[in-house]
Amino acid sequence: MKHLNKLFALLMLLGLSSQAQDRDNVWAISFGANAVDGGRVSAATTMKDQFSEYFNAKDYWNIMPSVSYLSVTKYIGDGFSFGATGSINKISKVVGEKVNVTPYTSMYPVANPGDLGFYAIDGIVSYSFQDLIKSKSFEPSVHVGGGYTFFGKASYGTINAGLGLTYWFTKQVGLQLQSTYKNSFSSSRIINADVPTYMQHAAGIVFKFGAKDTDGDGIYDRLDACPEVAGLKEFNGCPDTDGDKIIDKDDSCPEVAGLAAFNGCPDTDGDGIADKEDACPEVAGIKALAGCPDADGDGITDKSDKCPQVKGPKENGGCPWPDTDGDKVLDKDDKCPEVAGTVANQGCPEMNDDAEKKLNEYAKTILFDSGKSSFQKQTYSVLKSITAILKEYPSAKFSIEGHTDITGTAALNQKLSEERAAAVKGYLVENGVAADRLTSSGFGQTKPIDSNKTKAGKANNRRVEVKLVK
Repeated sequence: MKHLNKLFALLMLLGLSSQAQDRDNVWAISFGANAVDGGRVSAATTMKDQFSEYFNAKDYWNIMPSVSYLSVTKYIGDGFSFGATGSINKISKVVGEKVNVTPYTSMYPVANPGDLGFYAIDGIVSYSFQDLIKSKSFEPSVHVGGGYTFFGKASYGTINAGLGLTYWFTKQVGLQLQSTYKNSFSSSRIINADVPTYMQHAAGIVFKFGAKDTDGDGIYDRLDACPEVAGLKEFNGCPDTDGDKIIDKDDSCPEVAGLAAFNGCPDTDGDGIADKEDACPEVAGIKALAGCPDADGDGITDKSDKCPQVKGPKENGGCPWPDTDGDKVLDKDDKCPEVAGTVANQGCPEMNDDAEKKLNEYAKTILFDSGKSSFQKQTYSVLKSITAILKEYPSAKFSIEGHTDITGTAALNQKLSEERAAAVKGYLVENGVAADRLTSSGFGQTKPIDSNKTKAGKANNRRVEVKLVK
């Protein structure tokens, strides 16, 4: 028991008054038990003798086995705190002056004054060494101050100084130990008349409070970069909802884990384009096409390309233009896409001399009713043949010219030649030849090709010519 008392006394000597608050939790309250040494420290005449029995709690300490002190303090900055302490006790051990028993031995008699009432009120300024030793659990300190002590019927002021230690179980709860030397202004040791200089020790629990943590994330607002939203310590109190190590306020995609290179947004297909800007987020593509692929490199995304493996123009859905007739003129530019022709004639065949000669031979056999623009029955087969030839050259243009002999007046012949040329044109148009490819005109009797003096000559002059317009 004696050794346990010494250990307990040692801990108290290293104890700390209630200055354990900090710049966040500026207030602290502590309570526990206190012990008064009965004046042993002031009864001795030498410094060595004063503290030689410091650990002898059994013989000299007055302890009330209950909560017997309460302290409230406030942190004022730079490791300093200021506070007030009130304590009570029962004094049943008062140490008398030194008595010499022999020339070599002496003693300090202990008297029981009959459980004197003890009350003390003290003000304290303390300094913490916790920042200097860089410990989160242990906080040693020193303190000074003054107070007023009621010792039975006597009362005197004191000047105080002490040491201490607090062990913090959590950020705000700790075990507090303290030991304080209280120098009394009393000059004698008469019970109920004087208050001797004494040591007071205390052990108790301390609570820090006052820090503000608006979002309740365990990080005080002063240190919290996002005080209104619960977050993580590693991000100074800011949240990282998607866990991508980018805090939400800097994360363009706070609900989906992403990459720092894209401000927290993902790039699922790894094409260097963030999903939110990628029109094809699950297939690697190119930036120029908003992240979509273009397998054939024709500038049209595969999903919009009707021929994704073969280059082709956008106008044809990404497919190459066809050349149905194989004449090296693409169908889109080919005036005759189903008939082979020449590039010079826009893909249509060019009429050669033989075809033109054959056409004119047919034209000379067109016969009309006498003095009229109506066809004779046998002429329809000829007209069909002419129509077929014109359709073989769908881009070629033709002029249809009507001529007469000199029978009748010139005016009537002019009119008749025009009507007959128009009749041929009309037939051709009705049978599928484009009207814009044909023109018709009449020359009456002005352009004979034979003599009008013979019957055969007049027959030759009554004619229709179909000419290629070059």
